[in-house]
Amino acid sequence: MDKFVVSIGNTTHEKYAEEICEMIADSAQKRGTGIAKRSTEYIAKKLREGKSVIALTNKGVLAGFCYVETWGHGKYTANSGLIVNPDFRNKGLALAIKERAFKLSRELFPDAKLFGLTTSLAVMKINSDLGYRPVPFSELTDDPEFWKGCQSCVNYSILESKNFQNCLCTGMIYDPEERKRRWKNRREKVQEKLMIWKKTVYNK
Repeated sequence: MDKFVVSIGNTTHEKYAEEICEMIADSAQKRGTGIAKRSTEYIAKKLREGKSVIALTNKGVLAGFCYVETWGHGKYTANSGLIVNPDFRNKGLALAIKERAFKLSRELFPDAKLFGLTTSLAVMKINSDLGYRPVPFSELTDDPEFWKGCQSCVNYSILESKNFQNCLCTGMIYDPEERKRRWKNRREKVQEKLMIWKKTVYNK
């Protein structure tokens, strides 16, 4: 039985760049959806810079991948290109890779909003569990460089026409400041309930 190692990419993983690109393109073709295409050099750079997560079997076989990108001068970051080798699907790898990429993004860019576009229900579920929420495209980055990445999508004409309601992708976002406010409000409500409880007990 294969075991997997999920780790941050580095220079020793550059040899997998071309295979990663082929895997991403093959997945997009089979699903008929628009995963943005990336060059081998682009993926290799992400591996060199420590801005990616790669999963390998104990035999060194590529099992999955995901990379981190920033937009809007560091105000937004995205975990993109999530892919799992078809031979190793349904083993929880997507969750393991996505979770590590999420942590890496928070470590590298703690104040940035994390966002993503996806057509996968499984990825939506993972994102939701990590604290993302669905949002309209208007809440995502307006950085033109990000949207240029959609030009390789088979549905790019929808984006050009601004007819977003017919786009196959769902936009999701994780806002660290929003999360802080939610936790603060939750703590305040708990403290308020404790105060009421203590007052009730005291009065008794």
